[in-house]
Amino acid sequence: MDTVINMKFRAHDSFFIRKGWLSKGLKNVIADPTVFVRKDINPMDTLGIGANMVKAMRYWLQAVGLTEEPQSGKRRQTVTELGKAIWDNDKYMEEMGTLWLLHYYLAKNRSEATAWYYFFNSFKPTEFTREDFLIHMKKHLLENNKDVAESSIEGDYNCILGTYLPRIKANPNKVNPEENIDCPLGELGLIDIVDRKKRLYKKSQPKKDTLPELILLAVILDQAKGEQSVRISSIQNDECNAGKVFNLDVIILTNLLYKLELMQDKYIKVNRTAGLDVIDIRTDMTFLDCVREYYRQINS
Repeated sequence: MDTVINMKFRAHDSFFIRKGWLSKGLKNVIADPTVFVRKDINPMDTLGIGANMVKAMRYWLQAVGLTEEPQSGKRRQTVTELGKAIWDNDKYMEEMGTLWLLHYYLAKNRSEATAWYYFFNSFKPTEFTREDFLIHMKKHLLENNKDVAESSIEGDYNCILGTYLPRIKANPNKVNPEENIDCPLGELGLIDIVDRKKRLYKKSQPKKDTLPELILLAVILDQAKGEQSVRISSIQNDECNAGKVFNLDVIILTNLLYKLELMQDKYIKVNRTAGLDVIDIRTDMTFLDCVREYYRQINS
């Protein structure tokens, strides 16, 4: 029997994540899990934003893994374990490790953020235009027997650019520097401009020393599913693994793995003898253990 693949497009109502949204949203969900659905109090008044932005904030909290909401019954939001770890250690979500975690959850969220999942895991061109993305996405949807309006695909494409490309970089003459409405994930530098006039963009690799080793380890462990030996090629090429979601080539990935190997706690061993090219996992830590250890180290 064929597996049904759930997909979602343009659930953000054309709003990418604004600076401060996730922190404000999480704070209010912790205070009141029904904040987005209450009838007696207008969420627009509580959150201080317009109706469409409320809808977008509600969506983004779930898309980046901070909250969960049942598909039926009472639509109250609950904070995830990741959400709790981030709230306890980085309420304003300013640490680079936090931003990488939020991006990881977004890039692997096939059912809620389909275009993001496709862009990082399946979309092969390193340089691209809007037309390139539309053509490839339409083909992908056709292969999965999905019919999605082109305007919705284009809306997600524009939102992806808004997520990872600071507005002042995209339109330096049209943006007031004092309007601080960029998406915080723009700090990751995962998309850059090749030719502004041609609207040609490219996937970029993380800048040196911006991806914490423990966040890389968290993703590797999350994707290893309990396996104690993982091929480096799998870490680089498998969907949702570090190479794909973080735009890492094999050289940068290998260097990061060696840095991880040299950490005091000896989390992994890189084994490249006899053509093996694997890492041996030498820790029983979980994804969340790595997240908590990352915060412990930066806060100590």
